[in-house]
Amino acid sequence: MGKMRIPILKLHEYLLITIQVELDDQTALQFQEDLLNKIHDTGAKGVVIDLTSVDMIDSFIAKVLGDVVRMSKLMGAQVVLTGIQPAVAITLIDLGISMREVPTALDLEQGLDKLRLELEG
Repeated sequence: MGKMRIPILKLHEYLLITIQVELDDQTALQFQEDLLNKIHDTGAKGVVIDLTSVDMIDSFIAKVLGDVVRMSKLMGAQVVLTGIQPAVAITLIDLGISMREVPTALDLEQGLDKLRLELEG
């Protein structure tokens, strides 16, 4: 099976990602690399990652997600996570992945609103 690439859309100064594929290790790492390159190339100030379709993650994916958030911040982009399912929330907390700093929202639309507030506030 070829590696799935997660599409990253650009909207104004934001990047929007809806994860709709099974997140295996390879896909997650590819996504991390693609996103960081995209932030670098576009100078994006904010990123919304929508996890509505992700109903479960393992410890590796959870760690990659946490890393993506921190790395994006280092590159000057604020990340908002949207659509976090209960099982995903439980995994993140069980693994001690710190999401304290991470704004969350119910869906993509609210995520964008939140991003605007974070960046303009």
